[in-house]
Amino acid sequence: MQLADFLDCDAIKTALPGGNKRSLMKQLADLAGQRLGADSAAVLVGLNDREQVGSTGFGHGVAIPHAKIDGLVQIYGLFARLGEPVDYKAIDGRPVDLVFLLLSPPNAGAEHLKALAAISRVTRDAATLERLRGARSRDALAAVLMGADEREAT
Repeated sequence: MQLADFLDCDAIKTALPGGNKRSLMKQLADLAGQRLGADSAAVLVGLNDREQVGSTGFGHGVAIPHAKIDGLVQIYGLFARLGEPVDYKAIDGRPVDLVFLLLSPPNAGAEHLKALAAISRVTRDAATLERLRGARSRDALAAVLMGADEREAT
């Protein structure tokens, strides 16, 4: 599985106001709810429930909040670069400025893990993270993400 299989490039945000972790989660849930025609409150509950298990702060300024949401029929992802880093309680203690949201149907066990792995492959490359931080437009961010995705597939 690759990012292109589930990433909503039209929803990429270049400077989402972070504020704090709580407000960030609400913004992500609202955005996903709008894009999917889903109940944003249910998305927020799913994200918060997953976060209670442990921080989805991946490290290196990256977070991958994710949840399984009733009613979804396919895996959905969106990417946001924050205007200001947020204290996310990440595993390395660094504030987060790059966020991948991943939502999956409840029965998408293996596919959910494959999507998380695809995001992880792209975000473990320091050069890709720097390009994401330097990209100035949604199209530039999408190009960096899809380019990194293609490099990982070869």
